[in-house]
Amino acid sequence: MPGIDRRLIQNFEWPIFLMGLAVALIGIVNLISASPERNGFLPDTAWRQLVWMGLGLALLLATLLLDYRTLERIAIPFYGGVILLLVAVLFIGRIVNGSQRWIDLGPMNLQPSELAKLALIILFARLLARRSAASSIGLLDLVLPALLVALPAALIVKQPDLGTALVLCIVSASFLAVTRVRVGSLVLIVAGGVAALTVAWLFFLHDYQKERVFTFMNPERDPLGAAYHAIQSQIAVGSGGLFGKGFLHGSQSQLDFLPEEQTDFVFSVLGEEWGFVGTATVLALYLGILIRGLMIAHSSKDLFGAYLAVGIVALFFWAGAINVGMVIGVLPVVGVPLPMLSYGGSALLTCMVALGLLMNVSMRRYIF
Repeated sequence: MPGIDRRLIQNFEWPIFLMGLAVALIGIVNLISASPERNGFLPDTAWRQLVWMGLGLALLLATLLLDYRTLERIAIPFYGGVILLLVAVLFIGRIVNGSQRWIDLGPMNLQPSELAKLALIILFARLLARRSAASSIGLLDLVLPALLVALPAALIVKQPDLGTALVLCIVSASFLAVTRVRVGSLVLIVAGGVAALTVAWLFFLHDYQKERVFTFMNPERDPLGAAYHAIQSQIAVGSGGLFGKGFLHGSQSQLDFLPEEQTDFVFSVLGEEWGFVGTATVLALYLGILIRGLMIAHSSKDLFGAYLAVGIVALFFWAGAINVGMVIGVLPVVGVPLPMLSYGGSALLTCMVALGLLMNVSMRRYIF
């Protein structure tokens, strides 16, 4: 293959590729059950997700051809372009179920908030890689990163999409775990976070979003209204038992009791039909991706690659943890899709590109 270093092919990152492919394929099978309307065996939703998966695999492989260090140079323009797309959504975005999150591109709808996750990870990896590893981070050093997160987060909340904005903030904050932050600054960060949550609660959250928090603390206050989603989800997961009810035999999903079963509550369908064994298998695959991602970060030959890998691991961890947490009732329902299992073209493509970047960092450590 001309133009491609043979060492890249010889050291192909098979573990990440195979685990990611397995999760995506399980997602397709699960969407067949999560789609009540069917035209033949493969519902339209599952068919479209299969097409997106094919495109995602192509993008993943294409990502391997690019030296990931190039991203360090284009991090700022990429971030700026995503901000422009988020602003454009507010004016020309497509409205679905009261949310204005997508730009209509004809054959596909682009969700810029998904690109914002990658943009911030790449930008933060650049900022941290260019700092002295021996220097600690003070409060003033965090002002710029905080503003860089606040701008896209505010635009995403405006859509409204509280879940994605929350993931964006938590993933960005996760970089603090791999940096030296002064203790005093850390205390002030926590205090600032509490203050920000208070302000968000008083001035930015919609009534239905506040109601989700209230019903999380007391689901019985409105079992047929705000708490309905969480209660039906827990019933579905709990009824799956050890081995589940079987493919296409989940009563909650097939009888349409589960809301948003193709997106936010797709894990409930998995739990009902495949039981503890099925959900444990999927969670084991996620855990494998996370562990392998941390190994890649540790073995990276440069700081940018290490921070890039850490950011991608944080993205998969927090999105997965929040989604599973709200499905089983240990977190409020905030509308966070499960990576590569929930339906959504932009989300799936973002995950595939993120895995491609992980593989890129892993494979190029052999040729530096």
